[in-house]
Amino acid sequence: AAEAGKEVTVSIELRARFDEAANIQLANRLQEAGAHVVYGVVGFKTHCKMALVVRREDGRLKRYVHLGTGNYHPGTARVYTDYSLFSADEQLGEDIHEVFMQLTSMMQTPPLKRVYEAPFQLHVKILEHIEQEIRNVENGGAGHIIAKLNALVEPEVIQALYKASCAGVFIDLVVRGICCLRPGVPGVSDNIRVRSIIGRFLEHSRVYYFHANGEEKVFCSSADWMDRNFFRRVEVAYPIEDPDIKARLLADLDLFLNDNQQAWELQADGSYKKIAPKVDADPTCAQSTLLAMFADSPLPL
Repeated sequence: AAEAGKEVTVSIELRARFDEAANIQLANRLQEAGAHVVYGVVGFKTHCKMALVVRREDGRLKRYVHLGTGNYHPGTARVYTDYSLFSADEQLGEDIHEVFMQLTSMMQTPPLKRVYEAPFQLHVKILEHIEQEIRNVENGGAGHIIAKLNALVEPEVIQALYKASCAGVFIDLVVRGICCLRPGVPGVSDNIRVRSIIGRFLEHSRVYYFHANGEEKVFCSSADWMDRNFFRRVEVAYPIEDPDIKARLLADLDLFLNDNQQAWELQADGSYKKIAPKVDADPTCAQSTLLAMFADSPLPL
């Protein structure tokens, strides 16, 4: 695109683990091609995965955004599971435009309307959503939280989840790696279930679900629930509002929560127990099911 005369700006994180040398080489190639290369915000690691295309159509500017939970990396794309969203939504495009302006200049980002950004409001917003589930249950409604993460470490979020469990909110967590929360502790986390899916592919996507009295708010994100993601990195979480896409994500989460082939359940003592199918239950493997689904029915472009 740069060689074709388009204006191209790229933000590259040089401190990407295991890819430092490759990213330096890529930055040099982009600069040689005419792209403007920047390296993020001083003091913060850029961990969000975003692309923004601005086109002039019918006499006006139109924004297209691509947001992902995983890197733009051909190697990990073959072995990691991730989600990405391609959208022409105007407000989403404006928010992501503001984030890029922050990464590429000294401008202060104004309050975003749809996107949650770390290290600013993401942590606060997660706590607010958890607290809202608590209030909904206290007012006689239902409360349910689902989070699919690589890691759960941040103390305030863990304490908020314990509080929600004690209030009667049902919490399902799919955490592939380290999880500092302990489920099933009487009087503390009775309503929390934690499982990890270990299969052919490395589970890398981050999805947050809040029941919200039936409104069902769903977000995808680049951020795990860790101190470093909330406070020392530039991350984004973005809402999934299209009914069909939301339904697809909820169906996938249901698969992960019912997997009885590659799932391990975290016990109250910190150990993991392999989940086996019940006598009368059909075997359910989330990764195999999704792989077969997309192999038989390629996604339309």
